[in-house]
Amino acid sequence: MKFFIAFACLLAVALANEDANVLRSEQEVNVDNFQYALQLDNSVDVKQEGKLNGKEWMVKGEQAWRSPEGVPVSIQYVADANGYQVVAANPPLPTPPPIPAAILRGLEYIAANPPKQ
Repeated sequence: MKFFIAFACLLAVALANEDANVLRSEQEVNVDNFQYALQLDNSVDVKQEGKLNGKEWMVKGEQAWRSPEGVPVSIQYVADANGYQVVAANPPLPTPPPIPAAILRGLEYIAANPPKQ
């Protein structure tokens, strides 16, 4: 369900540009798998495929576009029982700062001294 929401949001953003024309639009939806591809003439290119693996969906996809500054941007991802995971991104996604030493010491203390039940 999450991937449908993500796709709908991306599609809305892509189609918000009135000057964009659809160059390619393909979709195949079955009970246990799906795939789609959308390419617009404003550099937006979206592909996604998914299959039902038991009771869980395994989804792979990629998105590419050109930023307003003219920089090519692309993201490849998977979404499964472990959540949404970016496999590759260009430019690289920002990384969080390291955890402060005081917080690490606090986490170590909590792990070493669990609450009594």
